[in-house]
Amino acid sequence: MKKAKFISIVLLLGAFLSLESCGPVIISSRPSHPTPPWFYPNRVVNIRYVYFPDYTIYYDLTLRKYIYLDNGAWITVNVLPSRFNGINLRRTKQVKVEDYYGNDIREYHSRTRTPIKSRRKS
Repeated sequence: MKKAKFISIVLLLGAFLSLESCGPVIISSRPSHPTPPWFYPNRVVNIRYVYFPDYTIYYDLTLRKYIYLDNGAWITVNVLPSRFNGINLRRTKQVKVEDYYGNDIREYHSRTRTPIKSRRKS
């Protein structure tokens, strides 16, 4: 009787743990910090930055910080300021920066991007 109870507990525990492993697989440098909700790729990709050209905003997936241009100065923040509250990052155009993994996205932007007209009104 004890052996049957032990086997049933082991099977239930095994079933529970196997169900927990179902779901999307995302590889991150910080596994305890999931990627933001607007970024769920269909496959595993190796990128560090996501660029939102309509608003001149970068998101650093490694450091989990937003980098945006404000009056000619690049600002790095954890949460975008309130003036960006109306933006739905899930629906706006995204460009995955696949060819740059360095720390100075500002220099990368000035080297590779042409001036972009923003859709938002100041």
